[in-house]
Amino acid sequence: MTTINGEVAPGFEPVREAFAANFTRHGDIGAAVCVYWHGRPVVDLWGGVADVDTGRPWGRDTLQLVYSATKGVTTTVVHMLAERGMLDLDAPVATYWPDFAANGKADIPVRWLLSHQAGLVALDEPLPLAEALAWDPMTAALAAQRPLWTPGTAHGYHGRTWGWLVGEVIRRVSGRSPGRFFADEIARPLGLDFFIGLPASERERVSRMVYRRPDVDLTTVPPESLPVELREQVAAWRDPASFSNRAFAVTDPAAIDFDSPAVQAAELPSSNGIGTARALARMYAALIGEVDGVRLLTPEALASAAAEQASGRDQVMVIPSRFSTGFMLPTGSNPMTGPNAFGHTGRGGSLAFADPEHGIAFGYVTNHIMSGADDVRAASLTEAVQESVRR
Repeated sequence: MTTINGEVAPGFEPVREAFAANFTRHGDIGAAVCVYWHGRPVVDLWGGVADVDTGRPWGRDTLQLVYSATKGVTTTVVHMLAERGMLDLDAPVATYWPDFAANGKADIPVRWLLSHQAGLVALDEPLPLAEALAWDPMTAALAAQRPLWTPGTAHGYHGRTWGWLVGEVIRRVSGRSPGRFFADEIARPLGLDFFIGLPASERERVSRMVYRRPDVDLTTVPPESLPVELREQVAAWRDPASFSNRAFAVTDPAAIDFDSPAVQAAELPSSNGIGTARALARMYAALIGEVDGVRLLTPEALASAAAEQASGRDQVMVIPSRFSTGFMLPTGSNPMTGPNAFGHTGRGGSLAFADPEHGIAFGYVTNHIMSGADDVRAASLTEAVQESVRR
């Protein structure tokens, strides 16, 4: 029986029950969840094991790599720069990054990078991982890369490249790396335990991930045996030349060990943010209201940041997706708590978002990396939050 640590405010007991059930019924090994409601914390829970090899328990200050939930953090940096007048989201990227104009990209606006409309999901020639982690070789390669579809005519999830594309704009505009700007302007004022580029001093607090293989490898199933709604997606997985595969193969080797100290120490603003559920919930709370005297964006800037920019069939994920200028928006497969919510999921389970209509800010992090329709952990928690606020 997993011990659940932490606190819930009166009325939010359903979230504790759902969190406990994630361990007993839904596969969690080590995890944490935090909820802010109208600017104050009402749920702060953690439990399980942070390292299955050593048995190290998950503590209050355990850090977790959250994959693409990092994109919501990086997006917040961009909109703070825009609000300050340092960045025009509708200006061409080349205004700030002249080399980016190569190969027909002179007119791509910054907004299309954030909303996955630039057609730069992959590289014609993947880079050695060490060069990608060094930053400049990857941004040079992306500046030279041709778009893989006519920019602005479609959208597709830039799973890896998004971080270098958006991060280089941040660096050019602010003079600071994305991780440094976040640390100075967001993490420090709010007291957030979250990093894009992990300091060596924090390494021992990081949980180690456990990867669950799917019970059935759908790529080995005869196409005629698949449900009709899955056939196009599975066909894309089977095709090494598809955007679905190429978008996650921009390095050589394509597979990245996110437990590696070198990978965690680098800045990958799309995918290697490391922190607590508490930090994510607190950041999103400060986007939709004031938290201990800090608000990150004005209501007007927030409304612009959360407005839909792209929706429909995703060229990479081959399912419907919706994006604002950087944030992921709710869909049937993306559990949040209301139609006006915004945030970002992370590979295998993590989720962080804000719902301004209901005053909710939410963070959930986990070290058991799962995928597929049978992963109901985040959805069960968001449903419990909805139940609690309706009481």
